Amino acid sequence: MSFAADHQSQSRRLSGARRDDSGRVSGETPPFLVVDVECYAGHRGEETPRRFRLGDRNIEIVDVIDRWLAPDHRYFKVTDTSGDLYILRNDVIACLWEVTLFRSGDAFRTV
Repeated sequence: MSFAADHQSQSRRLSGARRDDSGRVSGETPPFLVVDVECYAGHRGEETPRRFRLGDRNIEIVDVIDRWLAPDHRYFKVTDTSGDLYILRNDVIACLWEVTLFRSGDAFRTV
């Protein structure tokens, strides 16, 4: 996927976050799964996740269903190409992305 020349695609990496052996962030907040997220920076500079790496899988985001802001976090409710649902949380101070919710697309499909 290519983006217009005046937009930037950025990959956010962990910076100063502590992980335990399971790959989860340790600290005072509940441990969420830390992921590397590639974002699209729009014309106003806001970042929107486009894809992320979960373990050895690259997950392509098809749709951002919702987004909301908290004082120190940004949340994105997204779906992938398989119809799976995720809520991604961006800690803007620590430059850290986490998966706070996952729901399989199978839960939404009828038999």
